[in-house]
Amino acid sequence: MKRLSFVLIATMLLCLQSCGQKVEQLPSSEKGLTDVRLRQDVTPLQRYAYKVWYSETMRIPLAVSWYLTKEHTYGKSQRKSISFMPDEDTHNPVTTFDYMQSGYDRGHMCPAGDNKWNRTAQEQTFLMTNICPQNHNLNKNDWNDLEQLCRTWARRYNRIYIVCGPVLRGNSHKTIGRERNKRITVPEAFYKVVLRTGKNPAAIGFIYENVGSRQPMRQTVRSIDEIEQLTGIDFFSVLDDDIERRIEAKSDLSEW
Repeated sequence: MKRLSFVLIATMLLCLQSCGQKVEQLPSSEKGLTDVRLRQDVTPLQRYAYKVWYSETMRIPLAVSWYLTKEHTYGKSQRKSISFMPDEDTHNPVTTFDYMQSGYDRGHMCPAGDNKWNRTAQEQTFLMTNICPQNHNLNKNDWNDLEQLCRTWARRYNRIYIVCGPVLRGNSHKTIGRERNKRITVPEAFYKVVLRTGKNPAAIGFIYENVGSRQPMRQTVRSIDEIEQLTGIDFFSVLDDDIERRIEAKSDLSEW
């Protein structure tokens, strides 16, 4: 049995304390919506408020999923005192020093800003298994704009489901890292898919190139079907088949 890491021990201890809101219990019909299906060899990691499918060879997450509720868009936890942390549940943990002088930000997949509602949840977003090399301007501007829009949608629809991760084109990728045998893959782009359920379910996807130039949001919109084809990942597979086919084929920002 894999040894229990200090990260999980700390999580258990912190969760025994009153440290903000607790993770909401999902309706039984929606419990599988945070799962994805990948063809690649990955290490699945369960965190307090999100899930990760991590590539040990590329040393980045290939998918990170969570649900965001209206209540979870608020909170008092501040990120100022939180440092990026290696994830000891991996074989060859990435450290923040692997990013030094790389020219790339440590880009959150599950945002710290989605987790101010709970100290443990927010701290775990700084695990390096939740991080990808991201262009600074993209991280600061367009990607941040999309994160804020998702919070607006969570308040509007009470709960949404989100999956995001890297887009890797071809077989050769740029890498960063201080040691040759510990290189980190730099994605060519990033995807994010968002689902709302209820009486009028809808889904939408986005692709942002990992570059510094501004990318108007409407030009980044894609259908879930397009992103599944591009990434090889199956999203929201527990949905009713008819609903899944209908909403994953559309890409209409005006519906949101």
